[in-house]
Amino acid sequence: MTNQEHMTNQEHGNDAAVRSPRVNFAKAAPKAFKALIGFDAAAREGLDPALVELVQIRSSQLNKCAYCLHMHTTDARKAGESEERLHMVAVWEEAAHFFTAKERAALALTEAVTLVSHGGVPDDVYARAAAHFDEAELARLLALIFTINTWNRIAISTAKVPGTDER
Repeated sequence: MTNQEHMTNQEHGNDAAVRSPRVNFAKAAPKAFKALIGFDAAAREGLDPALVELVQIRSSQLNKCAYCLHMHTTDARKAGESEERLHMVAVWEEAAHFFTAKERAALALTEAVTLVSHGGVPDDVYARAAAHFDEAELARLLALIFTINTWNRIAISTAKVPGTDER
């Protein structure tokens, strides 16, 4: 890193070495943290664990949450996910043959909900997901997308360090 890049990172608070400690959300707001853990667990219930990780990875990529991206790619590997598919999540539309139709529908919904300020959730994206998930599964998938977006915002706001996997 050049001296100029280091100075720019410091000005924007992007240098982990010079960051001031931030709030430990779990300790400072234990009821909110426990409620989110419960919501997350309820969202996952009955969903394919591989699909859960793909959704969490894609949302974390879109939100640029390195902490969560590291955590969920690690979890996916431990669960048997292939390196090849993990590398393709960011470009899933161009690498459609790596993913099932159900996974592609879930990834499309993940993108629409995560980037909701870019035009909402289009009817065709919602209909595509609804064609692959029954109503209860679809509701849990949406809840999963809500929770990973919340976790991303917590990790980014509190400057969680990627690779520390503090759960």
